Amino acid sequence: NYHNTYSTAQIATATPYTHGDYVGSHFTQIAHSDLVVLFGLNLSETRMSGGGQVEELRRALETSKARVIIIDPRYTDSVITEHAEWLPIRPTTDAALVAGIAHTLITEQLLDEALVNRYCVGYDRSTLPDTAASNASYKDYVLGTGDDGIAKTPEWAADITGIPATRIRQLAREIASARACYICQGWGPQRHANGEQTVRAIQTLPALTGHFGRPGTNNGNWPYGTPYGVPLLPVGKNPITTSIPCYLWTDAIQHPEKMTATTMGVKGADRLKTGIKLFFNQAGNTLLNQHGETNRTRQILADESLCETIIVIENHMTPSAMYADLLLPETSYLEAEDLVDSSYAAGSHNYMIAIQKTVKPMWEVRSTYDICADIAGHLGLREKYTEGRTQAQWAEMHYQQIREKRPYLPEWSVAKEMGVIDQRIATEQQSLAFADFRADAEANPLSTPSGKIEIYSQALADLAQAWTLPEGERIPALPEFCPAKESHLNKALTAKYPLQLSGFHTKGHTHSTYSNVLMLHEAVPDEVWINPIDASARQLKSGDRVHVFNDRGVVELPCKVTQRILPGVAAMPQGAWTQLDGNGVDVGGCINTLTSHHPSPLAKGNPQHTNLVEIKRA
Repeated sequence: NYHNTYSTAQIATATPYTHGDYVGSHFTQIAHSDLVVLFGLNLSETRMSGGGQVEELRRALETSKARVIIIDPRYTDSVITEHAEWLPIRPTTDAALVAGIAHTLITEQLLDEALVNRYCVGYDRSTLPDTAASNASYKDYVLGTGDDGIAKTPEWAADITGIPATRIRQLAREIASARACYICQGWGPQRHANGEQTVRAIQTLPALTGHFGRPGTNNGNWPYGTPYGVPLLPVGKNPITTSIPCYLWTDAIQHPEKMTATTMGVKGADRLKTGIKLFFNQAGNTLLNQHGETNRTRQILADESLCETIIVIENHMTPSAMYADLLLPETSYLEAEDLVDSSYAAGSHNYMIAIQKTVKPMWEVRSTYDICADIAGHLGLREKYTEGRTQAQWAEMHYQQIREKRPYLPEWSVAKEMGVIDQRIATEQQSLAFADFRADAEANPLSTPSGKIEIYSQALADLAQAWTLPEGERIPALPEFCPAKESHLNKALTAKYPLQLSGFHTKGHTHSTYSNVLMLHEAVPDEVWINPIDASARQLKSGDRVHVFNDRGVVELPCKVTQRILPGVAAMPQGAWTQLDGNGVDVGGCINTLTSHHPSPLAKGNPQHTNLVEIKRA
């Protein structure tokens, strides 16, 4: 088994320690807001469509005319399309910004401490757990009366984040004085080496300012959609209860003896009994392309004394598919009948889609369901696996189960012709996070141990005592700023690799899907963004082919010289297919040739936006 994901490991792991269950207010709530503050959220590129979250955001802004502030190292398309103010910030430093804001909130008496203490644990000493030190509160941390003795003034935050102290103070005042401020973080900021701290810090900001549980507000989380409720195929119960963090599968192959509960986040056992010897990969390019440090991954996959068999089900010859011992060609969604739920990116708008077969499968191409059914058959388990149904019959049965609850739905034969079936909109109550909790915290507690928002987490304090962490890493009980090893603050490393490199989701392809479509690259080329100041120092101009490199590898691609990126920071789209030339240079432009496999402290998650590099002309 594995737990968490490449996309959301840090936020999914950290949120239960602050909020309990993961929820967020839909963007429809912005219709009631007067201020919107977005940390690293770029819907105009990551959620492009004529509907869903980006459309909800824009329609809500048309209604409210709310002011929008976007905090991001890049001047993204969202800054343009949402007519936002851009606050450029150094990667990995969001928790420092929140601490600097909190210092102004506290020292200028801009927050309601009684309200904060009613809904939160650990803001000040009065709500700390009995086992915590008397100066272990967030207020002590911010004012410098905590263990480190450093006041987190706006000047302190400015030196770290690159945002001027005067602007940090003003931002604090703007949030505090807003009638309804919608605060939200994208998932990019948490994909850093200190991502869990970023998550908890941003979640703390609405808690401090009271901007949660009321119309026009949010709790700091990017909201999921409201699913329609299409049933899934029955999966049974896995008798193996041992689970590893998904990002550590290469470690489970390379050195399973080091995989323990207290060092690598193993669940269900104290340690792994064996390494991964057979890998079954379906419709995924993380086997190589999307995993950190691809050159290391290549070496691990090529060593047949480690993982002995690799089975890949795929419909394109991806970089991952090239490492298959057994490659099983799969149909696309155009070659099968299915019933699917609305996307998690659909926001308050939910629906189901009957997918129609439009192309007859060619040659030996099979659907994953049929492949697995045949494997089950060879194991004597076909009937148990299929329950006597084809994939199309499962889709029809699931539709009939829904129709029993919603008898107004048409017959299956009609639904298949319709395609999109029964669009529904979430209610106002479903769209507003923490509404019941805000109305009555005692009657409607959160699922945290205290039932409140836990700014100080005793569970994290206990975990930090139990776990063994690499040198320099911490799991604080508070949402403190923890400097990342590969950041501008590491002067020894920046002497060699002075640029912070962060990845981003390009609108030219979806992760690595469609990255092989050349026409898309003509429309949206994969380029490394670099500020004119840094480009001038390296005598580079837009269009020059450059080498982006560090100790992990070298990537060759064109550069884009633009003022839309902070000085000292570079950015590359993720998802390009890795391709090494004869000199070991990745001419495919894959950022993961440069990223690290070393996981974050708590989630043991993907840190692939935290990288130091240098750039020179190719």
